[in-house]
Amino acid sequence: MMAMPSNESIDVESIKKDFPIFKIRMAGKPLVYLDSAATSQKPQQVIDSIVKYYSEYNANIHRGIYEIAERATEEYTNSKAKLAKLIGAKGIENIVYVRNTTEAINLVAISWGNANVNKGDHILISDMEHHSNIVPWQLLERRKGAVLDYIKLDSGNERLDMESFKENLEKDPKIVAITHASNVLGTINDVKYITREAKKHGAVVLIDGAQSAPHMPVDVGSIGCDFFALSGHKMLGPTGIGALYGTEEILDSMEPLFGGGDMISAVTRQTYSWNSLPWKFEAGTSNIEGGIAFGAAIDYLNNVGMERIHRHEAELTRYALESLEGIKNIEVYGPKKEDIAVKSGVISFGIKGVHPHDVAQIFNSEGIAIRAGHHCAMPLVTEVLNKGAVSRMSFYLYNSREDIDKAVAAIGKVKKIFKIKE
Repeated sequence: MMAMPSNESIDVESIKKDFPIFKIRMAGKPLVYLDSAATSQKPQQVIDSIVKYYSEYNANIHRGIYEIAERATEEYTNSKAKLAKLIGAKGIENIVYVRNTTEAINLVAISWGNANVNKGDHILISDMEHHSNIVPWQLLERRKGAVLDYIKLDSGNERLDMESFKENLEKDPKIVAITHASNVLGTINDVKYITREAKKHGAVVLIDGAQSAPHMPVDVGSIGCDFFALSGHKMLGPTGIGALYGTEEILDSMEPLFGGGDMISAVTRQTYSWNSLPWKFEAGTSNIEGGIAFGAAIDYLNNVGMERIHRHEAELTRYALESLEGIKNIEVYGPKKEDIAVKSGVISFGIKGVHPHDVAQIFNSEGIAIRAGHHCAMPLVTEVLNKGAVSRMSFYLYNSREDIDKAVAAIGKVKKIFKIKE
C-alpha cells in the first residue's frame, strides 16, 4: 500500500485487496465481516512477515551473535519501538509483550496487586467491563480480602454515571481499571478525565485499550494512566501477541510474574537479579513471529492513519445507526447517532421475538459474520441490559456502506422468516 494523505477518505475496495480472506465465499456468498471487535482480519503484509521470518531468519532472540539471530532480535525489538510510538509511550522499556489484553491485566492484578492491595482496600471497575477486566480483580479481591466496587451506568445504560464514579472515588480505591471503549455498547469513555480524577485520590489507573487502540489515536502520555493493555489480534496482527504499557517507575517496582530464561541478568545457586525493562517480564522464548508480525500490522495501520481509520468508522457507524432507525421492532444499545463522538464502531442490537443466535445464523446464510451472545460481558448484558444475549456488528477499516446495506437487508430476512411485523 502507498501512504494516503491524512485528509483523504479510505478507499475500502483498495484496502480489501490486501486481505486475502475477502476472496473467500461464506455460505456461497462474498464474505461481509462485521466481527472485528472479536478479532480483526489480517492483511497479506502481516501474513508475509510471518512466512519471511520462518523462511529467512528463524532464530531465537537475545541469544545468538550470528547474523540471523541478530536480525530476529532487531525485528522483534523494532516492533516494540513501533508500538511505543503508536500509543505515545516514551520507549520500548514501557512495552511488555504478553499474549493478549487478558494476560496484561492479569499480570497487573497479580504482580502489582499482590504487593499493593491489602485487606479492606477498594478496587474500582465499571458495569461495562469485559470479563478480562472483571475476573482478575475478583481473584485479587478474594486473595487479599479487598472490596471490588463498580461504577454504574447512566439511566439510559449508555455511559458511565459520573456521580457513581465520584462516590466510589471517595473510598480512595487503590486501583481504577476502566475500559477505554465498550465492546458491547461502543461507548468511548473519557479516560483522560477518569485518570485525572482517580489520581487525585491516589489511585493507580489501568486502561483496557483492547477496543480503542485498533480504532483511534491513543496517547498514553496524554491520558496519564499507569497501565494500558491491548491485543495485537484486534489490530491486524496475529493472535497470541499483546502488550502491557506501564510507566517505568511502576514497572520497576513490580516483581515479575514468571521466572526463567531471558528475564534475568544473573543467577547463582542462591540468588538472582532481573533483566532490565521490559525484558524482566518476558520469561522464556518469546512469541517472536507474533511480535514481528505485530510490527508489520502497526506499519499497515500507520500507512492508513489512525485518525483516518477513526473517522471512517465514525461515518460508517452514523450511517448504520441511521439505517437502523426506521426499522420497527429493533432495539439498539449504547450511544445513538447524536452522540457519535463517544461511540466506537460497535453496534449491539436485538430484534423483538428473535433470539440473537438465530439472527446470527440467518446473517451467516447471507455471507455476513456477526457475533451473538453476551460478548464476555455478562454483568453488562444480563444484569444491566437485562438480556440473555444481544447481536453485535463491529466495523473496521475494510468495511463499507455496502456491507451495512447487506446487514440491513439480512435484518429484513430475519423479520420475514420469523414473521415479525414491519
